[in-house]
Order: sequence, then C-alpha cells, then structure tokens
Amino acid sequence: MQLGAAQRVASPARGYTYPRVTLICVADTQNITLSLPRTLLKRVRRLAADRDTSVSALMHAALASLADEDRRYSAARKHALAALHAPRSLGTGGRRTWTRDQLHER
Repeated sequence: MQLGAAQRVASPARGYTYPRVTLICVADTQNITLSLPRTLLKRVRRLAADRDTSVSALMHAALASLADEDRRYSAARKHALAALHAPRSLGTGGRRTWTRDQLHER
C-alpha cells in the first residue's frame, strides 16, 4: 500500500509527520504461523520481556542470524572447493625434480 504523493499530517508537538514512511516499512513484512510447545513459548516470552523486546523481534533476529550463517558457510565452502580445483604453484612448474630415493636419503 503506497500513497501517491506524501501527505503531511499536522502534529502539534513536531510540526508535520509523513505517514508514507511507516507504510513502506510495514509492506516489507509477512506474517507466519509458528507452533511451539507451551513451555518453550513461555520461556521465549520471558526472554523477550527481559530484553525489552517482542517475541517477533527475537524470532526475526534468530532467523536472520541463521540465514546469514548459512550464506557465509555456503560462500566459504564455494571458496574452499575452488581452491582445491586450482592448487597453488609450488614453484616447480608442475615437474618433479627429485626422486623418491633422494627424499628418503639419510
């Protein structure tokens, strides 16, 4: 839901406010239904109250952290696999300049 032109609303304390800013932020979220055991929900509500936030904000932070962790893991895995397929040069030009017996001489 967007307003065509920004509408100014008089506010006695601050002059004018623009409701469009709030509408844009709300439009980016979507509600979901989550089923939790009662004991867990009770603990999460208590945790949210202790942190002076909401259960939704806690879930948002936890899920965002999980998604970010997965994204970073995937990027690190892709980088590691690319390094395996393109090994670094050891300065030999791909040629072996020694023999097994030379390596094991005492």
